[in-house]
Amino acid sequence: MDTVAEIEEIKTVLSKMSREKLSIFRRWFIEEFDADAWDSQFEDDVLSGRLDALAEEAIRDFEEGRCTEMNMNTLSPKFI
Repeated sequence: MDTVAEIEEIKTVLSKMSREKLSIFRRWFIEEFDADAWDSQFEDDVLSGRLDALAEEAIRDFEEGRCTEMNMNTLSPKFI
């Protein structure tokens, strides 16, 4: 089955779900499936060195005093 057909099949299944089941699916997709895919991509990027320049820039900014401390008490819980 090609990608377009697979996507159409998924869309058909999702369109037939109740709101409750769709909500459960959405939560799982975002919190588990998508998060795992993002974590895997991030790990690949770190191991390959694609983020080295950004890390070096952040370290340089910190060492040169161009950073401010984050107040954990004022952050939204979704960022903690």
